[in-house]
Amino acid sequence: MAQKLQPFSRKTLRWVGMALCSACLCLGLGLGQSTAYPSTTLPSLARSPISNLIANRDTVSLPRQQIARSPEEWLQQGKTLFQVGQFAAAADAWSQATELYQAQRQDLSLAIALNQLTLAQQELGQWQQAQESISHSLEIIGSAPTPDKLPIYAQALNAQGSLQLAQGNATKALATWEKTTEIYTQIKDETGRLGSLINRAQAQQVLGLYLQSRKTLEGVAESLQKQTDPEIRATGYRSLGNVLRLVGDLKEAEKFLKLSLDNAASLSSPQEVSVTQLSLGNTARARNDYADALTYYQQAAQSPVPSTQLQAQLNRLSVLIEQENWLQAQQLWPSLQTQLADQPASRRNVYSQVNLVKSLVKLHQGSAGNTPSIWDIAEVAVHAVQQANSINDQQAKAYALGSLGHLYELDQQWAEAKKLTEQALLIAQANNASEISYQWQWQLGRILKSQKDVDTATVAYTGAFQTLEHLRKDLVATNPEAQFSFRDSVEPVYRELVDLLLSPTAASTPSQENLKQAREVMESLQLTELDNFFRSACLDGQVISIDKIDQQAAAVIYPILLRDRIELILSLPQQPALEHKTIPIAEADVEETVTQFRDFIEKPFTAPEGKQLGKDLYDWLIRPLKASIDQSQADTLVFVLDGSLRNVPLAALYDGQDYLIEQYALAIAPGMQLINTQPLRSRKLQIIAAGISEARKDYPALVYVDKELQEISALAPSEILRNEQFTSTALQKQIQELPYPVVHLATHGKFSSNAENTFVLAWDQEIGVHQLNDLLRSSEQVRQNPIELLVLSACETAAGDRRAALGLAGVSVRAGARSTLASLWNVDDQSTATLIGQFYQNLNQQNTSKAKALQQAQRKLIADANFRHPAHWSAFVLVGNWL
Repeated sequence: MAQKLQPFSRKTLRWVGMALCSACLCLGLGLGQSTAYPSTTLPSLARSPISNLIANRDTVSLPRQQIARSPEEWLQQGKTLFQVGQFAAAADAWSQATELYQAQRQDLSLAIALNQLTLAQQELGQWQQAQESISHSLEIIGSAPTPDKLPIYAQALNAQGSLQLAQGNATKALATWEKTTEIYTQIKDETGRLGSLINRAQAQQVLGLYLQSRKTLEGVAESLQKQTDPEIRATGYRSLGNVLRLVGDLKEAEKFLKLSLDNAASLSSPQEVSVTQLSLGNTARARNDYADALTYYQQAAQSPVPSTQLQAQLNRLSVLIEQENWLQAQQLWPSLQTQLADQPASRRNVYSQVNLVKSLVKLHQGSAGNTPSIWDIAEVAVHAVQQANSINDQQAKAYALGSLGHLYELDQQWAEAKKLTEQALLIAQANNASEISYQWQWQLGRILKSQKDVDTATVAYTGAFQTLEHLRKDLVATNPEAQFSFRDSVEPVYRELVDLLLSPTAASTPSQENLKQAREVMESLQLTELDNFFRSACLDGQVISIDKIDQQAAAVIYPILLRDRIELILSLPQQPALEHKTIPIAEADVEETVTQFRDFIEKPFTAPEGKQLGKDLYDWLIRPLKASIDQSQADTLVFVLDGSLRNVPLAALYDGQDYLIEQYALAIAPGMQLINTQPLRSRKLQIIAAGISEARKDYPALVYVDKELQEISALAPSEILRNEQFTSTALQKQIQELPYPVVHLATHGKFSSNAENTFVLAWDQEIGVHQLNDLLRSSEQVRQNPIELLVLSACETAAGDRRAALGLAGVSVRAGARSTLASLWNVDDQSTATLIGQFYQNLNQQNTSKAKALQQAQRKLIADANFRHPAHWSAFVLVGNWL
């Protein structure tokens, strides 16, 4: 895992920059699901030499450490051990230093040693000991330190902030790092000040203080521009770039990493250059630019530093396998296996070996030819366990043992797999390693499920889910590369738990308790997906208890896509009991139907195949529940959609006679826990509207935007920004100055499953989803009420992206508006102008909800022969509050 920023000195900042970018991908968050090997097998654990090898600690040679005699020698030895990842040995060395300094009554030196010791204890998950060490240091320094103690005081506060953030107390961490910044400024330590500012930005991000975080990072960038020392600029820009990648601002991350590369090159330092190239490779990979990622990894592999070489090659192997470039992967893995075996023992090397195990498993399963055998993979895992034992690193041991257990799981040797997994889990839990614990809870659940022990498997899966919920806020912070493996190693935990909870038995259908737990898990998955989309836990402050939500006259439908079926959970108004139906349609068939339906429905001419596909979806999602819905007299359906179903234009589902929108008002919730079900506060519409009708760069003209804006102006008091007036700055100014409840943007935009590719177009630039959040929320300090409604009338989902509508949900949630009205594809702008005008007319009427206002507008277009086809009206969806 990447080390947290600890800016003690220029040298330390340089080391921290290396840690942030080179410790990537070692902890890959899981080893994937169980797939049996068809031929080769591992020997039974009882007879296996593997268990003997693990126990034989003498088989791994460690670099010999000179026996320290003075506390200064112990202090330096601890630093050396810490930097190579031998945290337990570093803690021992620093403990020796503290004992000697205490005996000699050298208080300031003792404080320095305690500051160092607490870092090693944090790495080892020893929270109580770490707290005791830092408290002792602060007690020695005192609350009003003299000038000579200020540098040590800043170090102590910096370590305390790191501990507070690691324990989930970001508020205290932020306050601590603010104080740290003041001290570094007072003693004119610019490197320390920059490091503490970057730490502050990370704490602000965890707390959801996005505007403050961005301003903090902008301040770091401005300070680095004024720096004349290229070494500080190289390391500072690299640390800044890595943090920006961590929070999902990949374009800015790349910009600053390239500045780091330029400065590193001016130093003629191959070491600095290669570390930055590794960071650039990780950033390119996060942007799904695999060609650039491979190029940067190839360059970084020329580093004079062995650890950087290896990490670059490991990352390169992972990308080659992900891209199914089997030939190059087969050529690369043998040398990596040899090089890792020759490296001295350290946590970094253990994690690198486990990462190699993960890649080799995928290579073994996916390709033919020079693939690693099961024994090749087992040898790597065994060596990782040996090294973890030899350095007495319990977290590393838990990670390595669990990966070895996974190999037995793949080979269906359940008893051995279970034994190793339980051992790994026990160690991880005892050492507060939640990011490791959940993986082995999940693995244990899979093993038990394979043995038909469903009840105990459900307990294990529930444990993994609960651990992930605890981790959700910190998942990205604990592992900067978590987003690379979300689909493989986080999402399946939720889905497989729901599968267990809803699996019918011969005796009964799922209980109400199981239905409610399944609903809770899917709600949590919605939040976790959005956190992963934004690469930050951005929604904690908005979540409300699902039991406190007033559905009023709305029925809430959860269609859940599992591998072999659709599960439907229905919540009816004023009815505490949930209803449940199972539809035996495989997920692959659903995805194919959704794709074909979208293709037909977007074309403005009627085809029988399109209606049939709409009927299929109606029969799967609506018909099984319709009798209960109608009996409850619900007039609005709210969908918490899952997976590819987010791309479905629900209004166009067809029962053979009518479209769904003709029967019910419709809305989409990105998660009911995110919905504040209060009706529109005022029926007096006031609108800030901005639009672009002229062609801009690669974007064609939207000729009916002028008509759309004219209709808005005629319907309600409005402030209009047209064409060149519609800049991001001008829009922000209007939003800050006018507390109007509606913001309407009639311009090109795109929703994608990647936040980097989600934007709306202003005259001067594309406004990305993060910038849109800053822009729309900039008024929160001056307006009493939030934006009630955000309308995006000319947007579309990215072609070929099955999860593109996740971007729509992300925009809706992150913008802070209570509701968002948007289009799934670029609709003919004449019909758009007609529908939007009618929508606002309806919304002006008393007792008309937003969902019903949209329904009435869509039904009016259906009644018009010119616009009857769903291509003209079904793209428009209401996300969020439907009242």
